[in-house]
Amino acid sequence: MSRADSDQLKWRRMRFKNNKVWQAMDTNGRPLEKNGKVLIKYQLEQDYEYWVNPANLGQIDTPVEARPGRGRRQPGAPVRTEKAVPPAAPNTVHIYTDGASSGNPGPSGIGVVLQYGERTKEISKFIGNTTNNVAELEAIRIALMKLKRRNLPVRIYTDSSYAQGVLSFGWKAQKNKELVEAIRELLSALKDVTLIKVRGHSGHEQNERADQLARAAIVSVGRRYPP
Repeated sequence: MSRADSDQLKWRRMRFKNNKVWQAMDTNGRPLEKNGKVLIKYQLEQDYEYWVNPANLGQIDTPVEARPGRGRRQPGAPVRTEKAVPPAAPNTVHIYTDGASSGNPGPSGIGVVLQYGERTKEISKFIGNTTNNVAELEAIRIALMKLKRRNLPVRIYTDSSYAQGVLSFGWKAQKNKELVEAIRELLSALKDVTLIKVRGHSGHEQNERADQLARAAIVSVGRRYPP
């Protein structure tokens, strides 16, 4: 479906499995359907759309039945918005990540701020010519690789809807499959991890710092980053 066609649709808030989504409705207010499936997207502003089994959709106020665990937790991280984050335990590791690309693709860098108690570690690294999505994911991967203790609670902050989708919403990665799978495996090894979606460039101090570190990584190799 073209972006122009998608913009003409009406969207209704629904629940798909354990996630809130938007369901496409036609001009008569009926669910848009094709080959027995209906159209959804996770965020209205995203380009990715999915045709899913309507049996997996429910009203937004319908409770989701809890499913018993089956041993090792599946790869991926639960996701919360910044406004819905419960208080963190004192021993929580906070990871703030960002990626930057001068062009898409183009010279790219990653920025990471890791905080544990009063200790802070910053990472600024040039990762070559790639896309902004890869930079966002690579920042998360490198940050997770730096963790020395897997039994501590971890909160990862990102402003990337793409990272949120492939790591928490179950989006099928069309590109960057190996990188996505590598991160999912790192996440699955953690005892307690939550991915937190923050609004980009909104004054969030540590995420603004991660953005600065990502941009600085590009500048440090003599590349020009657009303002």
